[in-house]
Amino acid sequence: MFAAYAARTDRDHPLNGLELGERPAPVARDGWTTVNVRAASLNHHDLWSLRGVGLTEDRLPMILGCDAAGVDQDGNEVVLHSVIGQTGHGVGPREGRSILTEKYQGTFAEQVTVPVWNVLPKPSGLSFEEAACLPTAWLTAYRMLFTNAGVRPGDSVLVQGAGGGVATAAIVLGKAAGLRVFATSRDEAKRARALELGAVEALPAGARLPQRVDAVIETVGAATWSHSVRSLRPGGTLVISGATSGDAPSHAELTRVFFLELRIVGSTMGSKDELEDLLAFCASAGVRPVIDEVLPLDRAREGFERMEAGGQFGKIVLTV
Repeated sequence: MFAAYAARTDRDHPLNGLELGERPAPVARDGWTTVNVRAASLNHHDLWSLRGVGLTEDRLPMILGCDAAGVDQDGNEVVLHSVIGQTGHGVGPREGRSILTEKYQGTFAEQVTVPVWNVLPKPSGLSFEEAACLPTAWLTAYRMLFTNAGVRPGDSVLVQGAGGGVATAAIVLGKAAGLRVFATSRDEAKRARALELGAVEALPAGARLPQRVDAVIETVGAATWSHSVRSLRPGGTLVISGATSGDAPSHAELTRVFFLELRIVGSTMGSKDELEDLLAFCASAGVRPVIDEVLPLDRAREGFERMEAGGQFGKIVLTV
């Protein structure tokens, strides 16, 4: 079957390891199901895999891709929950959790196999392309906002780095949930898009906010860390799920953290139950993922290049 896969890893030039071509089709396993992929979306996790982060040499070649929507063996339209081993379903009882492509072949292919437990019904109102955006970036944003930040309608939130998959999802979900959303970006066009999606104000990176916020959604890391901490009200919460600009900020703001009793919470992906809630929320509230570009699988390299350059606003989707 045709696939986009990591043939090798290169920390400095990740796309050097990306190959497109034929790979073996999935082999049937007890308790697992094979899904015919209709759409899959890119995540920065795929670039990190090509850099060798979370993907060891002995597991190469590895088909990339965490997210997908498609049709299962019984003809059902489904969405995949990409965390394998979270509850032991389909794997050994002592196996720790992993994300697709860390241990098991991913979704940038004509077919993918996952434990039956990891398959959820696709809401009829969502296209395959839209549904394929949800299991990683949108699920991460959902968990950051509603589980780890614990915000409620009327609360205020700062979303750093408008344009990225998680940040864009946080703006849309926050607006739909009645939050007062502020967004930042170095790019004027991305700030304008953030306003269109429902942010009450979009500011240049590092700019002073008109008010202190209840929570910050942080995925940028070192470049925005100090600004994130300084933007919180006393007792506020900073939730971080990524560090695309690096994980070593020049100033940790520790004095402000303890003096203002701020909460800093790490967040990774989300549970199957949260994905189910997210799917239901999107279906009932009319929320739809923001898609930057849809490409056929055989043009996957173009999508990777766009994501690496940071030019996208929303998700890049590959169709099969």
